[in-house]
Amino acid sequence: MIPQETVDRILDAARIDEVVGDFVTLRRRGANLVACCPFHNEKTPSFYVSPSKGIFKCFGCGKAGSAVGFVMEHEHYTYVEALKYLANKYHIEVQEKEETVEEIAARQRTESLMLVSEFAQKFFVNNLLHTDEGRNLGLAYLHSRGLDDETIERFGLGWAPSGRTALTDAALAEGYKAEYLVEAGLAIQYDDGRVVDRFHERAMFPIHSLAGRVIAYSGRTLRSDSEVAKYVNSPETPIYVKSRALYGIWLAKGDISKTDKCLLAEGNVDVVSMHQLGLRNVVASCGTSLTEEQIRIIKKFTNNITVMYDGDKAGIHAAQRAIGMILKEGMNVSLVLFPDGDDPDSFCRKHTLEEVRAFISENETDFVSYMALVNPVPANDPLGRANLINDIADTIAVIPDAVKRSVFVDALAQRFGVETRIIFERINADRRKMIDDERKEAERARRRAEAGLQPDYDPARGEVPAPTHRPEPQGLEAMEVNKTLAPAERELLTFILSNGTDELDFESDSDYYSGSEDDKPTVADFIRASLEADGIAFSNKAFRDTYDAYMKEYDEGYGQEEIVRMLLNSPDRTVAFVTAELSMVKHQLTVKNFEDALTTRASWLVNFVPKAILVYAEKRIEDRMSTLIKSLATASEGEQIAIMSEMQKLSAAQKRVKIKIGRERIE
Repeated sequence: MIPQETVDRILDAARIDEVVGDFVTLRRRGANLVACCPFHNEKTPSFYVSPSKGIFKCFGCGKAGSAVGFVMEHEHYTYVEALKYLANKYHIEVQEKEETVEEIAARQRTESLMLVSEFAQKFFVNNLLHTDEGRNLGLAYLHSRGLDDETIERFGLGWAPSGRTALTDAALAEGYKAEYLVEAGLAIQYDDGRVVDRFHERAMFPIHSLAGRVIAYSGRTLRSDSEVAKYVNSPETPIYVKSRALYGIWLAKGDISKTDKCLLAEGNVDVVSMHQLGLRNVVASCGTSLTEEQIRIIKKFTNNITVMYDGDKAGIHAAQRAIGMILKEGMNVSLVLFPDGDDPDSFCRKHTLEEVRAFISENETDFVSYMALVNPVPANDPLGRANLINDIADTIAVIPDAVKRSVFVDALAQRFGVETRIIFERINADRRKMIDDERKEAERARRRAEAGLQPDYDPARGEVPAPTHRPEPQGLEAMEVNKTLAPAERELLTFILSNGTDELDFESDSDYYSGSEDDKPTVADFIRASLEADGIAFSNKAFRDTYDAYMKEYDEGYGQEEIVRMLLNSPDRTVAFVTAELSMVKHQLTVKNFEDALTTRASWLVNFVPKAILVYAEKRIEDRMSTLIKSLATASEGEQIAIMSEMQKLSAAQKRVKIKIGRERIE
């Protein structure tokens, strides 16, 4: 862990304009700097950098944050990795806190596996380029596949020599331990103690982590002997879990973000060939069927996937399986079917970049059309037709968004001449079953948790549980679960983030404050006291977390600028995002009476902070009334009487609040 004083030095040194300027060309526009956004394609600049506030904000895609947030977003680093990047940029030495014996052992073990894996990559590259066997077999093969030397170097391709202990002998001679070679999946140890290389006489494709470190390999034989496996892949190890790795992701992640699309291929060579041609937003699963974890990795960078699997029976089956998995994650999926006899690799070697782009653009199809195309049903086979319609309807059912489901139902109904009502009936039945299954699984998970079991963690395999935090949202709306209360909560939080430590100079006869004139409350104290008096907290979690984070630092005695800076650089990226978002927009009040010409900030705050609290009270009443109205339909007669009584009281309270705000006159 990096000591807090070092973190503070790093954040103090990091200038947002210098950090962002390393990646994009900024131009001055008034007090701010502008550029075309590095996170999505645009022709007119909507990406702003505010040096005075230390914030970046794109008004096109919604991304926002501080210097450390920009590095995390652009380079897809963790919080600690981003801090180390900035420390290196500003020549700040990072000495991490003393670790426990167990932490040191675990870290050293992981690092040893990484180092031996990276040593192997250098060994394979050296054998490819500087040995007769490597040049005559490995390099010749890669050249025959149309790969040039620059691409071979970029992907770190290599050659595993024919000797059964060549890598092991070289590693041991350099001081690496045999146990790490075995544990990293590079060697196999027999019962008699012999250690031999896992890979020999194969073209080697290293697999990189998201951060760019070599974690595994895929070795391709050049033999045509059917008894020899075409590919040999690394087994799962403490540093390599197949379901959480994607071939090419390290090199493709930036282009995936920029193009807002991921091209998903089947094989390693498909990825390498397409990158060489100029399509660099391409990845492939690592010797396994596509997994939910891999889809979620892609989702960090885009919501759009185009599947480009082979057109044979196995490829079509894999593509159809992938469709449902991608849709279930709330992502958009398109599919491309290459001409007979072609796969992405062979097609790219026959065509120019412009031709391939045009082909993909012209042949991308939605999953309804794709499933109908690859599952042709004869006109005289009504049962086959019905089964196909049901299969497509079942696929539509997994889409979380109701509007998207409706659009695809219309497309399916139109294509096959079926009533939408019938399709919706099947989909609704599917979704009821899905909800029931999820409820049952949640109950099982709850019971496992109560029993102290952690099903996502397997110590025997050395796996690390998948992170439970969600990726950084792309806008405030994505975080606003309660839409009724969100605008008012956002307004109160904006007051706190903008003017939290400012004092409210109430008049002695103020309706909003009865304390001493000498004891003036701050904006933060006044809002907190108002919320606590009613025993309430923000309903939208992102706002509540940001509010709590602010109050924690406020109670420590920090000033306004210090608190906002801490929140902008918080490891909790949701807190950082909300702070940046609300700090970059002009305050827009929901209250309507703008008649008074307020000439000072003090008078403006005294007038509108209390009214913002009243607006929040009104919205809470409105939210409760809505809940009560919905409950009337299923309530018993006695419950209905109680509900109506509560609604009358709420209606009277709502009227009193509106009078205070000035929306209704006293009668």
